[in-house]
Amino acid sequence: MTPPQRQRRTPAQGTPAQPAAPARKEGEGGNPERLYVVAGPDGERADIDLVTLIVARSPDPPPSATPEQAALLRLCVAPLSVAEVSAYLSLPFSVVTVLITELLTAELVQARSPIVRKALPDRSLLEAVMHGLQRL
Repeated sequence: MTPPQRQRRTPAQGTPAQPAAPARKEGEGGNPERLYVVAGPDGERADIDLVTLIVARSPDPPPSATPEQAALLRLCVAPLSVAEVSAYLSLPFSVVTVLITELLTAELVQARSPIVRKALPDRSLLEAVMHGLQRL
């Protein structure tokens, strides 16, 4: 059995054929030079990870803020993780960490560690709750 053959579509008459744009892979940035300009030449980074929560101290960006920093400050009125900020701004994690580092040094944002559960509850407590629920 032979596979079905696809019919080639021809453009409508009178319209010039346009070459297809090259397909981008997911996560591939449009212009690496722009990312360098956004991040700055020194590119220092604070010790933050994807789940660190970022909160803006003031929703109004200062006049000296870059457009990316202003957008980040407007986004972070409510706590957002660095991963969420990176997704909303469509910037790589590394560039967002540089932006956040600049805002941390200017004291425009606050970084909070996520709440981590220290340990699992005691087994005897869980068993007591389970037996109490079974009695109901």
